[in-house]
Amino acid sequence: MDYISTRGSAPALDFEGATLAGLAKDGGLYVPRSWPTLSRDEIAGLAGKSYVETAVTVMRPFVAGSLSDAELRELCTQAYGNFSHDAVTPLVQLDHQHWMLELFHGPTLAFKDVALQLLGLLFEKFLSRSDKHLTIVGATSGDTGSAAIDGVAGREKIDIFMLHPLGRVSDVQRRQMTTVLAPNVYNIAIEGSFDDAQAIVKSLFNDRDFNGRFTLSAVNSINWARLMAQVVYYFYAAVRLGAPERKVAFSVPTGNFGDVFAGYVAERMGLPIERLIVATNVNDILHRALTNGDYSTGTVTATATPSMDIQASSNFERLLFDLSGRDGAALAGMMAGFESTKAMTIPADMLAASRPLISSARIDPDGMALAMRWAYERAAQVIDPHSAIGLAAAREADLGETPIITLATAHAAKFRDAVERATGARPAMPARLGNLFEREERYDTLPATKEAIAAYVAERATPAA
Repeated sequence: MDYISTRGSAPALDFEGATLAGLAKDGGLYVPRSWPTLSRDEIAGLAGKSYVETAVTVMRPFVAGSLSDAELRELCTQAYGNFSHDAVTPLVQLDHQHWMLELFHGPTLAFKDVALQLLGLLFEKFLSRSDKHLTIVGATSGDTGSAAIDGVAGREKIDIFMLHPLGRVSDVQRRQMTTVLAPNVYNIAIEGSFDDAQAIVKSLFNDRDFNGRFTLSAVNSINWARLMAQVVYYFYAAVRLGAPERKVAFSVPTGNFGDVFAGYVAERMGLPIERLIVATNVNDILHRALTNGDYSTGTVTATATPSMDIQASSNFERLLFDLSGRDGAALAGMMAGFESTKAMTIPADMLAASRPLISSARIDPDGMALAMRWAYERAAQVIDPHSAIGLAAAREADLGETPIITLATAHAAKFRDAVERATGARPAMPARLGNLFEREERYDTLPATKEAIAAYVAERATPAA
């Protein structure tokens, strides 16, 4: 399997190369040259299989040529062996139609663990084959940072620099990053928004001089390996509700579109998905884009769902690439226009191509709170605000008798104040977080400029060999 850039001019890479590179040299995102498929019999054969065996079956075609089945199975066994639930991503029934897929049983209580526990091991595996030293530079709106840091803290040949927006993540999210004192971990609070942080990271990757001095890689969902790992739980959940004989729908709370795109990949691989519902908060660029083609940024509104307080959704580019007929040159022109004007109109034919599978909903704070209250009072489930955005969108959908699975992306304890305001119940901190609020924090606060971040990284990172 080889990987091509969505912008058409970067060299194709194998899975190992795409994983270590993260972002393509032309500023695009790597995707497989073609989508592999699983037959109905292969999908049916996943029934009753463990999460690890499901992962090996689903990911096998993507890693071909870089990892053997035995190596992939060993990495998956190690990655998911420290989750607190043996099912890794268990399903919970809410009523006759609605289910929640709990993706928060990893070490940092967020869905990002499902991918980043594996990604850290992939980095280590591939680096052991060379003399490279990897410099990871990432941006987080809350959960990616802690999951990435947990995945690579203390690992040899890796330094990680993680940017988060000062004062715009929850106290639990911040402490899960800043209390990791491993010598290869650097936390940076920037005086700006997540979009500022993400723009800085992309500009560093696109700076040939800076990129040439270090072996840069990404842990954000611009890294294909992250999305690949997330495809697995769509298969795992759907098979448990009757796939491939029965279609299911998924409602996905999202800001950066990566989790939704993983569902899109699952459908392209043959999983019978009736609908992917893109659930946004009031920072609704994805809802506007999918509804009327208006992909334009505005001012970020701070909400109780900070991981979704995003205006520019980096993974949306992968969907646009497919909808454009995989025309890299045309998409490069579209993205260059967006990056200079912060606005783009999605062509009508591309929107029409998305609509049989993808719809969207914008959920305001009242809708979010009502969903949390309904889950608590009617289904005895305490859910976090992000998951509530997804549930609210799922309950608005008109899909007949199709089962709808909402992705529960974070543990409620990460957002205790918001949950308590909505339900009156304050979630208990899981024992596995230990003395999080007693640990020493370590991070630096910097201006939201490329120059400040570049200088900070250059002073501390290991140069390329």
